Amino acid sequence: MEAANKNGIVNGADTEKEKSGVDAMEEKKELYNILLVDDEADVLQVMKKKINWESIGFCMAGTAENGEEALEIAEQTHIDVVLTDIKMPFMDGLVLCRKLKENYRNMKVVIYSGFDEFKYAREAIHLEAEEYLLKPISAKDLTQVFQKIKSSLDKEIAERRNIDMLREYYQKSLPAMQEQLVISILEGRIAGERARALMKMYELNLSGDCYAAAILEGRMGVQKEEHPQLFNLSLKNLADDYLKDKLGYYSVNYLDKIVFIFLLEQKEDLQKLLYHLEQICKTAFRMLGMKSAAAVGQVVTDLMNITTSYQEAGHAMEYRKIIGEDSPVIYIKDMEPRPQASVELPEYNYQDILRAVKLGNSEETSQAICQFTNALRHQAMTPGQYQAACVELLMEFTKIGRSYQLDIRDIFGQDRIPWEKIDRFSSLGELEEWLNEICTKLRKLLRHERRDSTMRLTEKAKEYIEEHYAQSDLSADTLCRYLNVSAAYFSTIFKREVGLGFAAYLTKTRLEHAVELLMSTQEKTYIIAEAVGYPEPNYFSYVFKKEYGVSPTKYRAGLQKKEK
Repeated sequence: MEAANKNGIVNGADTEKEKSGVDAMEEKKELYNILLVDDEADVLQVMKKKINWESIGFCMAGTAENGEEALEIAEQTHIDVVLTDIKMPFMDGLVLCRKLKENYRNMKVVIYSGFDEFKYAREAIHLEAEEYLLKPISAKDLTQVFQKIKSSLDKEIAERRNIDMLREYYQKSLPAMQEQLVISILEGRIAGERARALMKMYELNLSGDCYAAAILEGRMGVQKEEHPQLFNLSLKNLADDYLKDKLGYYSVNYLDKIVFIFLLEQKEDLQKLLYHLEQICKTAFRMLGMKSAAAVGQVVTDLMNITTSYQEAGHAMEYRKIIGEDSPVIYIKDMEPRPQASVELPEYNYQDILRAVKLGNSEETSQAICQFTNALRHQAMTPGQYQAACVELLMEFTKIGRSYQLDIRDIFGQDRIPWEKIDRFSSLGELEEWLNEICTKLRKLLRHERRDSTMRLTEKAKEYIEEHYAQSDLSADTLCRYLNVSAAYFSTIFKREVGLGFAAYLTKTRLEHAVELLMSTQEKTYIIAEAVGYPEPNYFSYVFKKEYGVSPTKYRAGLQKKEK
């Protein structure tokens, strides 16, 4: 049995020597501070020295002989746990417990007393004291109480640290969450009260009297497009640096563009906005070597209507390829036709281009395409009409390719849907260059195909003549019906490829076969004449003598003399 001293505190044996050096210092950092409060000095000494506080995770931070002194120490020193007697002068333990809980909500208080009265225990519970202990207190009981308190403190600190980490993570993530919220508002996915509640939650202040959305896009030269995202960041930094003291705004990098929400004091501030965006584009070209353009939607008075302004800015940016690079800032109201105006799709005559591709040279083709792009440039049209005109021209090229049985990929490259490429061009100049490339390929393919086609046609005609030369009624019309071509076209092609007209070539073929028969057979000349397509022997003799200078009979005789 353990013997209690006169104050009811059992003397517990020292179970572990004090640690020294660095290990002791490191361990001490992990200990919780405890304050002992008792009006009897000997009790303080017993509790201070005879309980091995460090072994159970505590460090003796100080002692006090009354409640007032304890409060002073608590104000000056971080205290985790107060162990106090209930009966003390000036301020008893219950009053001390009440004041400590009022001022230090997380501080733990353990009350002990030599009076076994229920009212004290009830008051201690009411004050949320951790324990109410009765004297005599054994070292074992006290150790168990403080081990329990240490577990509670460990849990609270772990939770608090976890909350701190979450708060730190939240603060780091806040800019990204704000950007996502702004994009969602711009695209209309979040609106109304929900949008306002999330803006408050994410600490996003977009207060203004008027608002306007704008889009800024930049494009580097081909040689500098290895890391376009880096140049986009550079453009945003440049824009932010320029605008920070000039206009209220919020900007975000979104895909390949920079999106702004401008906070304006009045609608008239739109002109300032357009001016500043133009200066940003000029500065970007001068400092970054980047060609850039900005597009602006109309001013709205309610932030929840910013979606409309953002959509208008997107539509305005589509006009960039039509108006070219002369105007780096495009305001939608300057471009879109008035609602009451009726706009008809212009009709274009593509025949000049198609004729130049089929029959003209490269200069004529380039000139025809230039006329087409100039018509696009000077017509008051929407981006949709612009695209329709370009697609229609590409369809005409496709029809030509199909009529000649060309592979479409040889005309347009590997683009499966070539008209989708139209949206990639930032100017009519780029479109014109691309159309010239297509026409150059198409002209070469057509020339090659025509050459192959005429060669095939000629060979097919020669084969037919070879097979049917013995037919006395063989004519150019018969052959053209077989070849499914016009007589005029056949005559032109055949004479150009063979060097002889149809009649001359047929005569040449018949006479060559007649000579073979004269050499290899002893048939009468009238039989040979009929065999090569001449039913009239006299006419055969006339044609033969005209070609070889002698009659068929003398020609054979001359051959026989040579053989002798």
